[in-house]
Amino acid sequence: MLVRLTLFALLAAAALPAQPGQLEPAQPSALRDPNSKPPALPAALEGVTIEQMLNIQVPLDLVFRDEFGRSLPLSTYFSGNKPVILALVYYTCPMLCNMVLTGMESSLRPLSLDPAKDFEIVAVSFDPRDTPEIAAAKKANYLRRYRRPGTDNGWHFLTGDESSIKALTSAVGFRYKFDNATGQFAHVSAIMILTPQGKLSRYFYGVEYAPRDVRLGLVEASHNKIGNPVDQILLFCYHYDPATGKYGAIAMNMLRFAGAAFVLICGTFLFMAWRRDWHRDHQGIGQAT
Repeated sequence: MLVRLTLFALLAAAALPAQPGQLEPAQPSALRDPNSKPPALPAALEGVTIEQMLNIQVPLDLVFRDEFGRSLPLSTYFSGNKPVILALVYYTCPMLCNMVLTGMESSLRPLSLDPAKDFEIVAVSFDPRDTPEIAAAKKANYLRRYRRPGTDNGWHFLTGDESSIKALTSAVGFRYKFDNATGQFAHVSAIMILTPQGKLSRYFYGVEYAPRDVRLGLVEASHNKIGNPVDQILLFCYHYDPATGKYGAIAMNMLRFAGAAFVLICGTFLFMAWRRDWHRDHQGIGQAT
């Protein structure tokens, strides 16, 4: 009886409106309503996005200026078997672009692959006001951070006119806007990996890039011309997901690899055991005769 009265009292208290000084019961949030629409983006951010253009050929005849002021086609940086990391930034950006370049440099530092030898790094400013002098200063800053001898020629910081910039950003699906009020650009953050032939292979989003993902992206874009056998095993077990811009494990391939490894280990063990018994039996026969 006491239990019933207690339950009744609790239910009655829950049904009463909150008294002054008490909190109202939690109400369902409008954000939880599946029919509610997401808040509209500010006008300055409308259309600012990245549209993945995987396997699309980038126009390599576009001409840009390098950090020495030389006018060179993009094809200059696509040759042989080396993939290319492309970073679209602008060098006077107060924050986000620096974070993109710093995140890229940090992801490359643990890798045994070297710029110039195994791949190329091409940063292109989408601000036509940037100059080769500004690009050279930015390059020098990141070379000081990277501190790996013999890799200077693998880093390229380019500037260009508006027509070349528009053609390149359009080809890779990079949509940005200039904000007249602030004099800055609204843009997203990402780096891309291209094949040695100039086709878009991988997009990595954000300002921090997992070294494993970057390495696998470079190996895959090179058509396995760089890297080592361990990379081939990882590529067998991991698959690039365009929706997330990351490499994720493939359960079936991992099971197959584990099964193959188990069979190999067991086979090796059985072979060694058989060989040991065979030697022991032959030694026994020799002693008996």
